[in-house]
Amino acid sequence: MRAPRLSSLALTSAALLATGMSLAFFYAPVDADQGFVQKIFYIHVPMAIVALCGFIAAGVMAIRHLRTGDRRWDLRSYVTIHLSIVLGVGVLLTGAIWARASWGHWWVWNEPALVSFLIVFLLYCTYQPLRFAIEDPERQARYASVFAIVAAAFVPMNFLAVRLAQAYTHPRVLGTAGGNMPAPMRLTFLVCVGAVALLFVTLCRLELTAKDAAARSRRLHRAREPSPSARPVPVAQRHPRPEIPQVLQ
Repeated sequence: MRAPRLSSLALTSAALLATGMSLAFFYAPVDADQGFVQKIFYIHVPMAIVALCGFIAAGVMAIRHLRTGDRRWDLRSYVTIHLSIVLGVGVLLTGAIWARASWGHWWVWNEPALVSFLIVFLLYCTYQPLRFAIEDPERQARYASVFAIVAAAFVPMNFLAVRLAQAYTHPRVLGTAGGNMPAPMRLTFLVCVGAVALLFVTLCRLELTAKDAAARSRRLHRAREPSPSARPVPVAQRHPRPEIPQVLQ
């Protein structure tokens, strides 16, 4: 029953993503200051929001793992961080393209949104090396959960630092005053956020399903293998050849 749900989720996310891109290119007005290049905003910022939310969600899953001891929560936390890092790569690439088109430079170090996200991204890039440096599975899962919780607590601090910064380039779309975007741009942005979020959930479900199928395959393979005690003993081992004294050789 999992395959139909996963396929329908994939089709829905693809349709919503296509809708968001169509709105971005054909419905949302062209920005008066930056021109057509501002369209990258509708994929760059949603990916950043979903990636940061994914890091926080992984921390929550890590808490569930430490409280319950259920390894499934550790696996979900691992997959969520893994895919959030993939989105983070997309955020940095699109951000560099946007910076090059708008400011003439691939990277601007005095832009707090770019630098703070880079710090969070580099922090989570150490997750997998630290995790797989531990061989014992139980200790590996516990230490990885502690890392995910501590790192997730840093994400809201990063968001708050960006919000309090003075040199803020991106439009404030989540402010209490409603932001500074026109209604068509806001609608397009919200649809794109929903599309990227649904795509993220679909990819998480897909990877978890693949890992579950691989684990079942390994268990079946081990169950079919005969145990060492049940394996037939070679004839040479049943009747060992008596050793001939060297005197008689």
